[in-house]
Amino acid sequence: MNLRFLGAARTVTGSCYLMTNSGIKLLVDCGLVQGGGNSHDRNREPFEFDPKEIDLLLLTHAHLDHSGRIPLLVKGGFRGRIITTSATADLIGPMLHDSARIQMDDAERMARRAQRSGRTAPEPLYTTEDVERTLPLIDRADYGRTTDTGRGIRYQFVDAGHILGSASLELWFPSGGKERKIVFSGDIGKKGTPIINDPTLETEADIVVMESTYGDRLHKNDQDTADELAEAISTTFAKKGNVVIPAFAIGRTQDILYLLNRLVREGKLPKLTVYIDSPLAEKATRIYLQHHELYDDEAKRLISGGTIGDAIDIRFTHSAEESMRLNKIQSKAVIVAGSGMCEGGRIRHHLKHNLWRPECSVVFVGFQAQGTLGRRIVDGAKDVLIWGEEIAVKARIWTIGGFSAHGDQNELLAWLSAFRSKPEVFVTHGEEQAALTFAELVRKQYGLTVRVPRMGESFDLG
Repeated sequence: MNLRFLGAARTVTGSCYLMTNSGIKLLVDCGLVQGGGNSHDRNREPFEFDPKEIDLLLLTHAHLDHSGRIPLLVKGGFRGRIITTSATADLIGPMLHDSARIQMDDAERMARRAQRSGRTAPEPLYTTEDVERTLPLIDRADYGRTTDTGRGIRYQFVDAGHILGSASLELWFPSGGKERKIVFSGDIGKKGTPIINDPTLETEADIVVMESTYGDRLHKNDQDTADELAEAISTTFAKKGNVVIPAFAIGRTQDILYLLNRLVREGKLPKLTVYIDSPLAEKATRIYLQHHELYDDEAKRLISGGTIGDAIDIRFTHSAEESMRLNKIQSKAVIVAGSGMCEGGRIRHHLKHNLWRPECSVVFVGFQAQGTLGRRIVDGAKDVLIWGEEIAVKARIWTIGGFSAHGDQNELLAWLSAFRSKPEVFVTHGEEQAALTFAELVRKQYGLTVRVPRMGESFDLG
């Protein structure tokens, strides 16, 4: 079996792993590259394989950095099956349709610019029609159920505790007359993530491919995170400003609503009106409410009556006109909008109207990849370009790392330490410094063979 790293190698996004032997070619994830000035061009580069030859795609979860190029794969001729968990299967349709809409809107905007400059307009990466051709290829798999592909390979998903439906993947393959096991971590959640269960710990593997997003740092604890969010809102409201929160529509938005509701219940915040300016987030929230079988015990107790918030006033915006009306609110609004890294979606409009106001705050609650607008703001930029307009950064910037749905360095180590075997480890899905730091730590603490692959590198697994 050969394993080739075609994404998320010494970088955070674009997860894609190709496994090949004489009987089968399969992919684990097929994600968009996000952030960086050349991400647009990189997503348009041809696949380093023929999509028509891929038999199977195993998808760990719905986030676009793991799923966002799947319609492009189908566009290129892939007709195999896409296997994922039931909750991910429910989330992936709205997620990919939203991505296609953004691709089409961006292409339309670039076409207008190209026409004015006499250049050729680019086509969208993919369209809603490509998404419609993708969805019938999806099959659902239950956590903990081993399935045989019929070609000498078996697989099983287990709960990764990252977002609803997220999974680590166990895969068994033949090697030299015996069976070997590889585990793909997917994105490993942190303990205590609201609503969903903690990650399932693996115990046996010959090979582990694991993420390292926070491989070089620690999160604040849950109580400090909640207290800091309450402080950010209280301080901003006292100055009669707005709180703008860039958040991923799937996972982070639901976590924020859950925590805000708890803070109001506990009397740490006054009654709040929270505007969710993301049609995708509304759809995702409704899907979350349909999968109570995946809730942790606390969520089962607190989420009742089919709503995440009974102590806060949650208002979803639907149309662009409703979104624009939020720009007229000058004080004491909490506005949650995508995208989480400020690379697209409606968040840019809210930054344009609030970032220059010193009485306002922008609260970052997730990882900001290098090259993204969110990263430039977090790194202290004095001004940024939004829709071609220079906007001063005068609002207070808060970075609350404890919200991350990724485990930090200690939690990644705890996940790996559960293996009773001595697996060979490949460290991926982390910026280069984070991946290298984590790899060296694993070598020193556990004495394991650890590699940090580069893009395009392949390895014979025996």
